[in-house]
Amino acid sequence: MSPFAIKAIQFLASMSLLIILHELGHFIPARLFKIRVEKFFLFFDVKFALFQKKIGETVYGIGWLPLGGYVKISGMIDESMDTEQMAQPMQPWEFRSKPAWQRLIVMLGGVTVNLVLGFLIYIMIMFVWGKTLFSNADLPAGFKPTETFVALGFQNGDQILSVDGQKLDNVLEVNQHLFLRGVETIKVKHADGTQEIIQIPEDIGHQMFRSGELFPLAPLVPATIDSIVPLSNAAIGGLRPGDLVLAINETPILDRSSFLEAIDQNKGFMTRFQVQRGDRIENLNVSPTEDGTFGFYTRGLNMEYRKQTLGLVESIDAGIEHGYWILHDYVAQFQYIFTSKGASQLGGFGTIGNLFPAQWNWRGFWYTTALISIILAFMNVLPIPALDGGHVMFLLYEMITGRTPHQKVLEYAQLFGFLLLISLVIYANGNDLYRLISG
Repeated sequence: MSPFAIKAIQFLASMSLLIILHELGHFIPARLFKIRVEKFFLFFDVKFALFQKKIGETVYGIGWLPLGGYVKISGMIDESMDTEQMAQPMQPWEFRSKPAWQRLIVMLGGVTVNLVLGFLIYIMIMFVWGKTLFSNADLPAGFKPTETFVALGFQNGDQILSVDGQKLDNVLEVNQHLFLRGVETIKVKHADGTQEIIQIPEDIGHQMFRSGELFPLAPLVPATIDSIVPLSNAAIGGLRPGDLVLAINETPILDRSSFLEAIDQNKGFMTRFQVQRGDRIENLNVSPTEDGTFGFYTRGLNMEYRKQTLGLVESIDAGIEHGYWILHDYVAQFQYIFTSKGASQLGGFGTIGNLFPAQWNWRGFWYTTALISIILAFMNVLPIPALDGGHVMFLLYEMITGRTPHQKVLEYAQLFGFLLLISLVIYANGNDLYRLISG
């Protein structure tokens, strides 16, 4: 099965699960408060439904338009825009006849389910698969800073000892901390063994966003020969697997990327390799083949994460902490959406689908599902008409002032919110299409 199909299946399964549980978050409290629910649909049934069956007072079904789902609650201005029902006398089973606090619980039910579900999945992941670890020992060459971070005091080969006094379980997350978590200090160990506490500017996140340097501390991958093609020029010239390249034609080599760049610049010419082999330094002359290659492969970064097995109590603590930071980071980066550059990064269904692994992986599936669940919780609570947060906004107004908003205000707000959301969906998916076409 193709990677696209695997991602599409995971996306559909994940979204279906999240939509059903979200709508149950509205459905269950509505029924507990004896509010009639006329419809419960996965996907939208514009004009027709793929499947529907009435059980009791509720029609359950699956629509054909996979843009979400809904429950149609009697006596409420929602996606259905059923103004005829609202023009009839109020009935005791309707949403509008219930106390404001009950209506508030019904409207917050979906968001609450998504948020709790996300945390529960992270707890489950920690318990089943353990915590992911990636320490300085897994990255012996350290990090390579950009020019901006060199000016702050970072150096090639730095190892991250702590961020604001806290040791990271995964040192590769240092860029995420810098961008989204208001880092003040980073303690590093330089390649010469000295240690330094580097002060981080207060607006570093905004600097990173404006410059596009979202990964200013990149893992430094040594220029190590991984394997040699038998009888190739590299083999004849004396190169061996495990050789660490120090220089090419007297040009110092800092890492794998500078090594590959130097090879490309010297393509077609006799090349002098200075390599470290054990505790010896060797100088080797290797001639290229007619197509400019030498016959060796370089070693990439070993990204094999280690796992720390956790007990149930430890999993609960680690899962809640991880879920908190996922929510924190998403809220923190939301501020950048209101810039032209941030808006251009918005993605639709293609972007969400690409979050899933290309090969079926249960941990990857559940991790991405938890991420999307928390994102949905945050997005739905925003005070935008047509979203749960919009309804909550009007309910809070009613509870504070004691006055119910006029029905026409609710109708126009719902229509405005619906058009706004459709516009955002079209724009986000248009970005996906543009990125696909432009390569």
